[in-house]
Amino acid sequence: MTDPQTTGDQDVVDILVADHREVETLFVELETRQGTPEHRRQLADVVIAELVRHAVAEEAYVYPTARKALPDGDQIAEHEIEEHSDAERTMKDLESVDPSDPRFDELLAHLTSTIRHHVKDEESDLFPRLRAAAAREELVELAAKVTAFKKVAPTRPHPTAPDHPPANKLLAPGTGMIDRLRDALSDRPTSMDELREKQQH
Repeated sequence: MTDPQTTGDQDVVDILVADHREVETLFVELETRQGTPEHRRQLADVVIAELVRHAVAEEAYVYPTARKALPDGDQIAEHEIEEHSDAERTMKDLESVDPSDPRFDELLAHLTSTIRHHVKDEESDLFPRLRAAAAREELVELAAKVTAFKKVAPTRPHPTAPDHPPANKLLAPGTGMIDRLRDALSDRPTSMDELREKQQH
C-alpha cells in the first residue's frame, strides 16, 4: 500500500485517495476477465485485503474525526460504516467462490459498484469537508496513524467484528495477526507487491 517514508507531508486524505486509486486499478483488471482463474482469484484476494485494511483504518481513525469535526459527522460516519458492512458481506461471499463459478463475477460486480459509490461519496463530500474542518496538523498525524494501523489490521473480511472504537482498535491487531498467519499458510497474496513476487517465481 503506502510507503511510510512518503507520508511525511501527506495528510490522511492523500493516503486514502491513493488507496482508492490502487483498488480501482485492480477492479479494472478484474473486469477485463483476462488471465487464468488462479490469477483472478489472487487479484480478488489482494482487492479484499486492501479494502479490509482501508475500511478498518477509516473506522478506527477517520470516522471518529468526522464525528468531532463535522456538524452531521455522526450521520456521515454511520452511513459510511453501513456501506463498509455491505461490502464486507460481499467480500466474505467472494472469498469462497471459485473464479470459474458465474457467482464470482456477480459478486465482484456488486462489490465494485458498492465501492465505487462509496469512493465517490467520500471524495466528493466527506474528504473535502474534513480538510476544511480539521487542522492540517491533525490530518497529517492521522495519516501516520492510518498507515501504521493498516500494518496490523485484518486482511480478511469479518462482517461481525466491531466497527466502532474502542472495540475495533483493540481487537483488530489480534484478528490481523491470525489473518496474516492464515495468509502465510495458504500462500495468499495480500498486496500487489506480493502478487508480483509470486508471478516471478
